[in-house]
Amino acid sequence: MSIAAILFISFAILLLLNVPIALSLGVSSLVAMIAAELPMDMYPMQIYANISKFTLLAIPFFMLAGNTMERAGISEKLINLANAFVGHKRGGLAIVGVITCCFFAAISGSGPATVASLGVIIVPAMINAGYSKGTSSALMATAGGIGVIIPPSIPFVIYGAIAGVSIGKIFMAGIVPGLLMGGALIITSLIVVKKMDIKPQPKASGKERWVAFKEAFWGLMMPVIILGGIYGGYFTPTEAAAVSAVYGILVGMLIYKKLKISDLHELMVESAIGSAIVMFIVAAAGLFAWFCTTTGISDMASDALLSVSGSKTGFLLLVNIILLIAGCFLDAPSALYIFTPIMLPVATQLGYDPVALGVVMTVNLAIGMITPPVGVNLYVACGISKITLGHISKSVVPYLIASLAILFLITYVPEIILFLPKIMGM
Repeated sequence: MSIAAILFISFAILLLLNVPIALSLGVSSLVAMIAAELPMDMYPMQIYANISKFTLLAIPFFMLAGNTMERAGISEKLINLANAFVGHKRGGLAIVGVITCCFFAAISGSGPATVASLGVIIVPAMINAGYSKGTSSALMATAGGIGVIIPPSIPFVIYGAIAGVSIGKIFMAGIVPGLLMGGALIITSLIVVKKMDIKPQPKASGKERWVAFKEAFWGLMMPVIILGGIYGGYFTPTEAAAVSAVYGILVGMLIYKKLKISDLHELMVESAIGSAIVMFIVAAAGLFAWFCTTTGISDMASDALLSVSGSKTGFLLLVNIILLIAGCFLDAPSALYIFTPIMLPVATQLGYDPVALGVVMTVNLAIGMITPPVGVNLYVACGISKITLGHISKSVVPYLIASLAILFLITYVPEIILFLPKIMGM
């Protein structure tokens, strides 16, 4: 049996046994290394090498910033702001949900965190206003995926570390696709809710809108500080993550006054646990990818992909098909570590921009967050609305179709992705 067969068969068996993905990647890599008679001291060395990158320090800081602003009550203030401006329109709460997800995405950088933070407020409000449980939950689950497309995005940080591309550039490249995704979800929502008996929200006065804006102002400033600092040349993306964490703590304690010094310990522990989970996945997936590269499996897969696709159009179609299927079973960090070494050389050879490829891959994996059986956003939304996975899976179909339409558009018109970076001279 070939080394590649041993690697992938052992990985598949572990997944079928319901072993966590990170552990499956690490154990299957170890089994394959033993079969290939590679030195065992390479195992810990590669694990350490995968996580000891300065770029990846952004992950715990962005997680701390997101957790801090969530605890400070910014999610509620963002919802109030969006509701004050568009809540009175038909389907207004659906619009509020999507707009707020776009804003919160620029704070948290995480899909599940976006769904959990905003869903507990918006989903019950939508249900009370006449929206069905399935539609309310499906919309928030899908909109939560914007959390990994609009910067700061943890998958973008990971892709940048793997592919060696500028994280600042890929952050900028994610803005337009994220906004397009939000626009598509709003249009889809307005179509879906036409047959529902929606109770209109009262229209906010000019004074109420001003108050809502003032209350949300400091939360809205976080993405301005992060992106403005990066593109203004004041700090790197990793340093921006640290600045955003400090900013979140100061705003929560001194302005919103919902954070106390005694809360910091719990916040640090919560962020450390979340970061440890991601870094464990990064370590194991990086080891798996290293083994594939070292033994020539990645090169063989790249050659096979190039020979099967034959053209840029065919290659991009295969990329989307492979990643959409992989997204049903793998989390974003694992998928990026496994497939980037395979797809990036082919994309480069065919003249497709590496930054555009990173955005396309991330959007694919964001869609994977709403596709069973591992659609994590679906599970979070189900927990909020107390409905079954089968129920929400039916309701998510229109939003899935809208997301696929945007994916198709940005894949074959990469100028949409690269528009802002070119304007910024990046």
